[in-house]
Amino acid sequence: MTRPVTLFTGQWADLPFEEVCRLASEWGYDGLEIACWGDHFEVDKALADDSYIERKKETLAKYNLGVWTISNHLVGQAVCDHPIDERHKGILPARIWGDGEPEGVRRRAAEEIENTARAAAALGVTTVVGFTGSSIWHTLAMFPPVPASMIEAGYADFADRWNPILDVFDEVG
Repeated sequence: MTRPVTLFTGQWADLPFEEVCRLASEWGYDGLEIACWGDHFEVDKALADDSYIERKKETLAKYNLGVWTISNHLVGQAVCDHPIDERHKGILPARIWGDGEPEGVRRRAAEEIENTARAAAALGVTTVVGFTGSSIWHTLAMFPPVPASMIEAGYADFADRWNPILDVFDEVG
C-alpha cells in the first residue's frame, strides 16, 4: 500500500488556502496537512458555521487533494508554556491571547485544542498534530542546576493540562 504524499500548509499560511491547494496540486501532492492558522483552517469557524467544513472539502476536491491531518502547533504551544509573553501574542489568535494574563491564555489554548479535536472529527480527520508547550523547557540549559522536584512538577503540570484535552480526543475518536 502506498502512502499519500502531503504538504504541510503552515509555512504557506500567508497565502490564501485556495492558492495553497492550487500550488500543491500542481506540484503533485496527494493532499495537505492543514495548519490551523491563516485562513487554512479556523477551528472556531469550523464549529460555528455549518457550511465551513463543506467549503474546505469542496476546495480540496477541486484540486484533487485529500486531508488526513490537521495541525495546531501555535495554539498547542501555549497550553503548557512558561513563560507566556509577547512572543505568544504574535502567534496566537487574538481571542486566545485575550488580555495576555498567562493562566487565561493557557486555559483558552486548552479549550481551543479540545475544539480542534471536535473540528477534526467533523472534517473526517483522525490525526491532529502540534506542540504541547512546557512549563520546564526554560530549564533545559540546566544552569543554575534544576532540582528533580522542579522537573517532576513540570511533568505533573503537563499531565494536568493535557489529560483533559486527550479525553476529548478519545471522545471524538
